[in-house]
Amino acid sequence: MERVPILKIGDILLVSIQVDMSDQTAIQLQEDLAERIVATGCHGVIIDITALDIVDSFVGRMLSTIASISKVLDAETVVVGMRPAVAITLVELGLSLNGIRTALNVERGMELIAASRADEWDEGADDEGTETTATA
Repeated sequence: MERVPILKIGDILLVSIQVDMSDQTAIQLQEDLAERIVATGCHGVIIDITALDIVDSFVGRMLSTIASISKVLDAETVVVGMRPAVAITLVELGLSLNGIRTALNVERGMELIAASRADEWDEGADDEGTETTATA
């Protein structure tokens, strides 16, 4: 069984899918990615699907599931490199990919995650620029 490599770049995990996604490969990727998010404390996941020529409903659900798992583990997911034919297929299959942001390439995906983290920090700070804390 082939494994999909997961690379750490700063505070982001980069998943570059270069193989055909069998059911077992997809399940293994979900497990591997969840473990890496916890082990590294990364807050962003970029899934590069540039090499995928076709996407079926299983791969669409797999991407959505990965995004949900990542979100529970405090990491935002961005899918990059989607070809027009893949986007059309996903829409025709009725897959909305909830919780997944998209970008044209890895660089833009990294910018999206960085901007999202900056917005979260801004929301967590009061007017004086210090982080606010909640008391029980």
